[in-house]
Amino acid sequence: MINSQDIKNGVCIRMDGRLYFVIEFLHVKPGKGNTIMRVKFKDVVDGRVLERRFNIGEKLEDVRVERRPYQYLYADGQDYIFMNQETYEQVPIAHDLITGVDFLKEGLVCDVVSDASTDTILFAELPTKVELAVVYTEPGLKGDTATNTLKPAKLETGAEIRVPLFINEGEIIRVDTRDGSYCERVR
Repeated sequence: MINSQDIKNGVCIRMDGRLYFVIEFLHVKPGKGNTIMRVKFKDVVDGRVLERRFNIGEKLEDVRVERRPYQYLYADGQDYIFMNQETYEQVPIAHDLITGVDFLKEGLVCDVVSDASTDTILFAELPTKVELAVVYTEPGLKGDTATNTLKPAKLETGAEIRVPLFINEGEIIRVDTRDGSYCERVR
């Protein structure tokens, strides 16, 4: 159990039979009345954001979670097979539990978050930025780099993103897995 005033970002809480991660908290002392904690939670399963208020001293059930590096091996239907980097055990993870799944390529090491008490996998998180090759894009015109215009490009994982006009086929680019945006060209 954890007291409401001990809540910090990243803490995992079990409420109403569901697991939530704290993404934002605020300690509020109104002019009149008791001090409260205003907390924003993110549902582990479906990603919905929930806002709640707690009185100071209120007890909440915290969940111990573990982050471990797993390497992506291959896809098997709707499941993706990952290998634990420490024990070499292979586990399937469902498509819905992987954030940034469109940018997942073989051999990529991801963080897998699991509930330590039940050993169930909550979700898999790709690194914030990954390097991918551009498989297809329209050729850019020479000297057409003055504007901030973007064009579609298909990556080696099959995902399509928008890149600047100077990017050509075969180039390696860095992509932000959170929103699928182009970051930079890798030299």
